[in-house]
Amino acid sequence: MSRLPAGLRLTDPAVLIATWFGAGLLPKLPGTWGSLAALPFAWAIAAATGPIGLAVAAGAAYLAGLWASGIYLRRSGDGDPGAVVIDEVAGQWLALIPAALDPWLYLVGFLLFRAADILKPFPANWIDRRLGGAQGVMLDDIAAGLYAGAILYALSKWVLPA
Repeated sequence: MSRLPAGLRLTDPAVLIATWFGAGLLPKLPGTWGSLAALPFAWAIAAATGPIGLAVAAGAAYLAGLWASGIYLRRSGDGDPGAVVIDEVAGQWLALIPAALDPWLYLVGFLLFRAADILKPFPANWIDRRLGGAQGVMLDDIAAGLYAGAILYALSKWVLPA
């Protein structure tokens, strides 16, 4: 497990949210761990409330992420620390909004989101380079989630109909 910077504790609510309960502290590929850790929550939220509930949850994760990552950034002095994965959670949930509760669609949604997050097509790449602070941390993953969600929607309607 990776270490937190001096002065940050996992018991701090902002750190707990920013690292998505410590998932961002797992070794290597913290964004992938954060996205994976988001999946069971997405499934539970979508099962209980449907796609609109998942959209609301993604919006809430975005707002919580602005707050938590802002605190984490200020306290750590790092511009975009890998341990902060609440942005992946919000983006992953956004990408899964069009997915039915189907393990294969969730797998495809996960892979599409990770690809979009890593490749950063415009405007995600612009956001990543130009915006700083909590907005920069959060918004490139929101853009990646929108891309992945649009592709997942198209695939689920025309290529992978249930």
